[in-house]
Amino acid sequence: MADPQGFLRTRERELPRRRPVPVRIKDWKEVYEEQPVPELQRQAGRCMDCGIPFCHSGCPLGNLIPEWNDLAWKGEWRQAIDRLHATNNFPEFTGRLCPAPCEAACVLGINQPAVTIKQVEVSIIDRAFENGTVTPEAPERLSGKTVAVIGSGPAGLAAAQQLTRAGHTVAVYERADAPGGLLRYGIPEFKMEKAVLDRRIAQMKSEGTRFRNGVEIGKDLTAADLRKRFDAVVIATGATVPRDLPVPGRELDGVMQAMDFLPPANRVARGQHVDGQVTAEGKDVIVIGGGDTGADCIGTSHRQGARSVTSLEIMPQPPGERPVNQPWPTYPMTFRVASAHEEGGDRVYAVSTSEIVGDGHGRVAALRLHEVRMGENGFEKVEGTERELPAQLVLLAMGFLGPQQDLLDQFGVERDARTNAARDDAYMTNVPGVFVAGDAGRGQSLIVWAIAEGRSAANGVDAWLMGKPSRLPRPVNPTDRPLMA
Repeated sequence: MADPQGFLRTRERELPRRRPVPVRIKDWKEVYEEQPVPELQRQAGRCMDCGIPFCHSGCPLGNLIPEWNDLAWKGEWRQAIDRLHATNNFPEFTGRLCPAPCEAACVLGINQPAVTIKQVEVSIIDRAFENGTVTPEAPERLSGKTVAVIGSGPAGLAAAQQLTRAGHTVAVYERADAPGGLLRYGIPEFKMEKAVLDRRIAQMKSEGTRFRNGVEIGKDLTAADLRKRFDAVVIATGATVPRDLPVPGRELDGVMQAMDFLPPANRVARGQHVDGQVTAEGKDVIVIGGGDTGADCIGTSHRQGARSVTSLEIMPQPPGERPVNQPWPTYPMTFRVASAHEEGGDRVYAVSTSEIVGDGHGRVAALRLHEVRMGENGFEKVEGTERELPAQLVLLAMGFLGPQQDLLDQFGVERDARTNAARDDAYMTNVPGVFVAGDAGRGQSLIVWAIAEGRSAANGVDAWLMGKPSRLPRPVNPTDRPLMA
């Protein structure tokens, strides 16, 4: 265990400080400053040897959290990264981007602020990269089997790394010009600088994983081509079909999906040129959707020089404390202030859009909305609350409906009731040798679930290819019921 009296001596939860708002909105660097090591170790020392570590069940990966908290507290960083990598291929991603359901399940969190699990995690892995202790783990021998992974997001990368290390020859197909999926072009630099991604990709290449960028399966290569070339296929394309807003005026210029706005912005932030890029500079921006993608749009708009930014959410504002109907150790829906919200703008809750108003020349000029309340049959309009907000850019960040359907059609993969790819407990679809991992099979979810599913799918692929139980770890199964979906 960590410090036996740590949670008694250090009762306050300390996180690294965010860079000042006026400074950080002028660049694209990560928001957080480095946390002093003694402060971090004091926080790791708050882990309380609780007997039954509910943080394990809160984490889909089953991370060995008390173990590496103890090692970080003692300063045994090499052993800490070994325990961290035992369950998580990419702690540098989850440590920056995961909403930390493990912390919601922390036993200390019953009556004190939870242990800063996520910060300890990212500090361990960043220190390991800096010290050169993250090295390639190439297989001792090759199996002679080949696997194609479609998609290089966290699920695809996790499956590819596990299968490569098991001795299979793995090729990852990515339709963008560089690997990473949404980690590269969907997540802004201020949340995760792409050097963090590049160093992990370099490790995977050194281990033997092959990356085929700029290749879209279903167009550049058909499903039939892929099945002829490879012994097994893993579909890890994510849930890329966005939820739309079917209201009058949706067709106006200046109304766009978040994933049509963020990737060009991320490319430009990395020094690339994007023809016809739509920016928020000098505009009144409205972001519809209050989740992480909406926050990414807010932070990006601030850095592009928006005149104003307003976030709209159909749900009422969450409470500041854990609701009674969301008891520990479940993940509570509480009011949170992301770094992007701290940077400015308005957050408006319990409203719905009725119309997008044009300027008479085909461009958006305003958004007409009204307040809503929950009734017997869902959301009901509150009469007399109609109003308009000026807008020259409206960004739709309302989530995703499922994977690309035409690709599943090419493979002949059956769907579940939510149009996701159906799979069995081994992550294989109805087509022998075709597996699915991550959001393509689970539906829109968390990065930690994507990595867990990639690892689990690799277990299923390895067992199927070799005709015997796999030695690869299997953290989750598609029928599991998590503490956070």
